[in-house]
Amino acid sequence: MVNRNAFETAMGGVVLLGAAVFMLFVYTSTRSPAMSGGYNVVARFTRVDGLRDGSDVRVGGIKVGTVTSQRLDPRTRIPEVRMTIDTALQIPTDTMATIASTGLLGENYVDLELGNDEEQIKADGVIARTEAAINIFSIISKYLSCASRNPT
Repeated sequence: MVNRNAFETAMGGVVLLGAAVFMLFVYTSTRSPAMSGGYNVVARFTRVDGLRDGSDVRVGGIKVGTVTSQRLDPRTRIPEVRMTIDTALQIPTDTMATIASTGLLGENYVDLELGNDEEQIKADGVIARTEAAINIFSIISKYLSCASRNPT
């Protein structure tokens, strides 16, 4: 009886150790890596559907920053997205920020299409040219309602 209890206790310890290792793996793989230095910029969009704090900021598919916060500007009532950009990247003032998706139902991120202007956006500057997120469910809903009204 004593051997069986010791075996069960040892197996319980192995299971708990395995669970702890799994949780550590999940925590480290889903956590956004902290960038070593960066500067803040702001972009104002008409819609920010699906974007969240911690979402990537990418240029050509490569991560160059992170969305740090979102808020509704109380004065203008326009959604405002604050991002931290890697200091190695300078953003021209004619850059376009778009909210894009990794797939049909994938995670949203901010895609920067860098411009050619010689002047750069400074820290705490604003990306003036933006394009809002496309709400795929809204498009499908409109298509279905049009199709039901106009059968061919």
